[in-house]
Amino acid sequence: MSIPIVSTKLYIPPPRAKAVPRPRLIERLHEGMHRKLTLISASAGCGKTTLVSEWLAGCPQPAAWLSLEEADSDPARFLTYLFAALQTIGIHSGEGVMGRLQAPGPLPMETMLTVLLNKITAIPDHFILVLDDYHVIDSRPIDDAIGFLLERMPIQMHLVIATREDPNLPLARLRVRDQLTEVRTADLRFTSTEAAEFLGRVMGLSLSQEDVAVLESRTEGWIAGLQLAALSMQGHKDAASLIQSFTGSHRFVLDYLVEEVLQQQSASIQAFMLRTSILDRLCGPLCDAVLCGETDELLSGQETLQYLERANLFIVPLDNERRWYRYHHLFADLLRQRLYQTVGSSKGEAKRDVAELHLRASEWYEDHGLDLEAFHHAAAAHDVERAVRLIEGEGMPLLFRGAIAPVLNWLDSIPKEELDARPVLSVMHASALLMVGQPADVERKLQAAEKGLRDAAQDDKTRDLKGHIAAIRATLAVNTHQADAIISESQRALDYLHPDNLPVRTATTWTLGYAYQLQGDRAAASQAYTEALSISRRIGHLMITLMATLGLGNIQEADNQLYVAAETYRHALQLAGDPPLPVACEAHLGLARIYYEWNDLETAMHHGQQAVRLAQQLQHTDRVVAGEVVLARLKLARGEVTEAAASLAKAEHIARRQNFVKQTPHIVAAQVLVLLHQGLVAAAAHLAQKHELPVSQARVHLAQGEASAALALLQPLREQAEAKGWEDERLQVMVLQAVALHAQGEKIKAVQLLVEALTIAQSGGCIRTFVDEGIPMRRLLREAVTHERMPNYAGKLLEEFEEERLNGESKSGPRQVRTDKSLIEPLSTRELEILQLIAQGLSNHEISGRLFLALSTVKGHNRSIFDKLQVKRRTEAVARARDLGLL
Repeated sequence: MSIPIVSTKLYIPPPRAKAVPRPRLIERLHEGMHRKLTLISASAGCGKTTLVSEWLAGCPQPAAWLSLEEADSDPARFLTYLFAALQTIGIHSGEGVMGRLQAPGPLPMETMLTVLLNKITAIPDHFILVLDDYHVIDSRPIDDAIGFLLERMPIQMHLVIATREDPNLPLARLRVRDQLTEVRTADLRFTSTEAAEFLGRVMGLSLSQEDVAVLESRTEGWIAGLQLAALSMQGHKDAASLIQSFTGSHRFVLDYLVEEVLQQQSASIQAFMLRTSILDRLCGPLCDAVLCGETDELLSGQETLQYLERANLFIVPLDNERRWYRYHHLFADLLRQRLYQTVGSSKGEAKRDVAELHLRASEWYEDHGLDLEAFHHAAAAHDVERAVRLIEGEGMPLLFRGAIAPVLNWLDSIPKEELDARPVLSVMHASALLMVGQPADVERKLQAAEKGLRDAAQDDKTRDLKGHIAAIRATLAVNTHQADAIISESQRALDYLHPDNLPVRTATTWTLGYAYQLQGDRAAASQAYTEALSISRRIGHLMITLMATLGLGNIQEADNQLYVAAETYRHALQLAGDPPLPVACEAHLGLARIYYEWNDLETAMHHGQQAVRLAQQLQHTDRVVAGEVVLARLKLARGEVTEAAASLAKAEHIARRQNFVKQTPHIVAAQVLVLLHQGLVAAAAHLAQKHELPVSQARVHLAQGEASAALALLQPLREQAEAKGWEDERLQVMVLQAVALHAQGEKIKAVQLLVEALTIAQSGGCIRTFVDEGIPMRRLLREAVTHERMPNYAGKLLEEFEEERLNGESKSGPRQVRTDKSLIEPLSTRELEILQLIAQGLSNHEISGRLFLALSTVKGHNRSIFDKLQVKRRTEAVARARDLGLL
């Protein structure tokens, strides 16, 4: 049966039944609850954890507890346990956050903490968060994260940090603001009275008042020193002489007392503690497996752990069931040092003996389904073969299960000759580097692996390794959008990979889909994405599930299935978690484009900005450039021409600096639009011609009044789009053709083509494709309505045109009509037009139909007219307008 491990870090140690009461300190902690932080900073063994657990036992507020260890210096691991600790008191970080923490790439620490703070702000009750043993954390990002948390901490939350040294936090500022309660070593020292009670009632010693005073003075009230001294005195007849021999600093006293404590125990207990000191956490069955019957004691591992707890031998229970324990950190360190001194007759033999202990632990963890812990001990044993097998896993490698950092750290620690001798290690190293966004050294690792495979036997394992190499190269080619290279390497990968290697084969299927998409074969791309999505869901490969979902969204968007595509992108965001993985920038980009097309510019801008923010967390990607182009189009639609040009200049700079040549056509096409809006037709023509962009050239021809030249460019593009089934490009070309035909005087053909385009566009709700063409399209739509061709959809687009005009007036200032000075605010041109129709006796519905405006828009104009004329009724408005000479 598997024994849970994660929960042991989150367990609040129970107060000791025989602990010495510390009312003065408990009261200080209670009084400090109105402040943000309680800092308990003192040397090892001062009773920090005991004090906090006793305080919490009598505290009405719920508490979340996180016991830290050195491995928690990894930000992802730290946040994982932090969120898990808060979940124990009902504060959830949000769905998908664990997937984000296990994913490669840099973490958006502030974003994740902001999400958490928002959730905390929403809860009504106060609570306490305890970070125990914070001194083991050696990570500036984590220090910064805690500082960020303190700066913005809601009043519902109180933070307690127990540590051996002051953390790298703004303590001085917190003191000045009266936001810090401090408990230091001097505060935790036992007084003579407390020491006497501890030594007598708790440790069961009968000492004179003088002996207690000497011992308290020699240990300076250090609780661990007192406890160790008491343990070493048990069984000694002359306690006074032993007390007099205690000299030196705490470190030397501790070394001496540990020697004395160990020597007072039986050989079996000594052997148990020394050999089990290799474990970060201990449970009975695990200890039995590590010892493997090497002790003479008849007690089982579980019974021995319970004995150590009763004897106060520096062991801490980690759960209510007393199944999992740990040694005091300092005591464990000393046990490990002594372990190497006591096993084996030589240094080399000692290493072999300790390695054997690690291997036993690794086997036990593997048998209980805890592969990551099993790998940790295999690595500590320097058993490379076993470590490699555990990394590869059975069906799903550790790398794909979120254990990238420990695997990569181990690979970085292996000597080069060891790596070169084992091609599988080089492949793993390359894969790990690629997953954390460090592609620079990937090819060198792959070449080293290939060199090592030249003389290897050509068995299934070797072939599978060659296939994995090709799959990694295919993914590298995805980053640079090299379709031919992706296909070549992907096909080679599928030829070599073992049929059972589903994780890598599925990733390769996805890379093929991306290559087909680059080539314009959308049907093949969709089929590949669908296959990759089906398998990745079945085997639990989160990243490929996400990437294949994004790929399908791209295809749906290109096919003008905008509603379906939007739902796919939203699902991708759910998969990416909250806060999202950086690759979710692609979903935000898709939603930005779709909402732009739907003319919801505010929502589109939100997604565009999110896309750029997430893309900035990725290395060696052109997604930032793509995002800036989308933002430029949005700004242009809002009339912010200068700002749009600035966004494109930024995009162009990044693309040139990093050689993102695939983005050049998109940048130039948007630049042509900006130049045309600025009236710089010659510059737009030069740019479109230089980069050979036929659609942009057609737009320039239309701006120059050369409709026939535009049509000559557009017809081949339409034929190509229809032949390949590119619905998005087909629609765009048809719209431009309709505008060109109308400009050329072929109004009937223009309307017929426009109606065909409207039919295609209607299912996807396309708007900007038409509105972006400006006044020529507005005229053409009115022609269609006049001929009663798709009046509803054409009328809707005309309403959007009107809203566009009104928005433009509100930004640039409406064109005013000269009126009498007695009018508070002049009427706009549109308001005068509506006023004239009111005077003619037309109803709101009739005005709506006459001007192709929504009824709500007409009513809005009415209210504005009434306010400006200072009237309440239509008849009053007409009379007032005539008095002012407006009619």
